[in-house]
Amino acid sequence: MAILTEALVRLNAVADSKEAAIKMAGDLLVQAGRVTPAYVEGMLARERTMSTYMGNGVAIPHGEFENRADILETGISVVQFPEGIVWEDEERAYLVIGIAAKADEHITVLANLAEVVEEEEDVAALVRATDPQVIIQRLGRPVQEA
Repeated sequence: MAILTEALVRLNAVADSKEAAIKMAGDLLVQAGRVTPAYVEGMLARERTMSTYMGNGVAIPHGEFENRADILETGISVVQFPEGIVWEDEERAYLVIGIAAKADEHITVLANLAEVVEEEEDVAALVRATDPQVIIQRLGRPVQEA
């Protein structure tokens, strides 16, 4: 199964806090059957202990180690916030990418995402995207063996 599908992408979202944004990303994973609701609580707990803001307008929230049992299947969700969400101090997140990866797949998933989000113009294109397929084609690469 693909790690990213249209059901896992939400365009033009609006939230009033990073916690609300994380819940949106987590809820997409729950609705797609990738995680249990407890995983979303783990995503929020992780954010309280360590920021998941990666730079270039991208945050990548994910659960804590203790939440691995709450992952039913590897997947990512993408919530696009064209107006951005205040994440850390002056930093704004325009893409919130929720990650749920079984076993050690999270390392490969993060590496795949890091390649795309390190370039400002790539992120800008994803923030402006009006078709979920644009995001899926750029971020939905299959997990490769490390």
